[in-house]
Amino acid sequence: MRCSFVKLTYLGHIDLRGPARDSAANESETDVTVEVVILAMIAAFLGLRLYSVLGRRAEHEEETIQGRIEPRESAGAGAPRPVQPRLPERAAPRVAQPVRRELPGVLPAAERGLRDIATADRRFDALLFLQGARGAYRLVLDAFWKGDKDQLAQLCDRDVYEGFASAIDARQAAGETLDNRLVRIEDASIVDAVLEGSVARITVRFTADIAAVTRDAAGTVIAGSLDDAIEARDLWTFRRDVAAVGPDWLLDETDEA
Repeated sequence: MRCSFVKLTYLGHIDLRGPARDSAANESETDVTVEVVILAMIAAFLGLRLYSVLGRRAEHEEETIQGRIEPRESAGAGAPRPVQPRLPERAAPRVAQPVRRELPGVLPAAERGLRDIATADRRFDALLFLQGARGAYRLVLDAFWKGDKDQLAQLCDRDVYEGFASAIDARQAAGETLDNRLVRIEDASIVDAVLEGSVARITVRFTADIAAVTRDAAGTVIAGSLDDAIEARDLWTFRRDVAAVGPDWLLDETDEA
């Protein structure tokens, strides 16, 4: 009995769970190993899949895209090359050309002189001048035919006035009168223009139809006819000092065209 008690007492200090614990530990290590192996297999499988996908994609990316850059070598040297789209050529910018203003009733020979006059006198306008010249042509002729010296003195330069006045005096001394009528002005064109210092001179060529009749002291027609108009061509030169305040032009010279 003593031996049994002692044996049991001794054995009581020994961990009777030792073998069970070792068995559990072995089983735990086996599970971990299995899990590691399974994870390794999964990683290897995923790696192979990724390599197969990425590897093929890389090979395709290295190939030249046909039709965009160059044709494939397998197409052969005789294969037609793809036609590249041509971009529309940009047109060269247009250089603005100076616009030349053509004035009706102005000959090219007079353009330079008109520009000089317009530079010296900012109020000058060639078209307005032509309109005024037409009016002056009619007024001067009417005043001369009627013998109105006062009107002529306002429209003509001194030399021209004296010429008209002498013709009026000679006509009156002969007892003759003029029964003339300006039918129409066919044309009025500026043929010359010049600026000399501050004095501007512009020559206008008039083409007009005039019905002219000369009567004696008794009123009898001695020349001309009111039924038949004759064509008259005159060259009249007008003068003006551009430095003067007044805008009036004076008839400076008359001649036949």
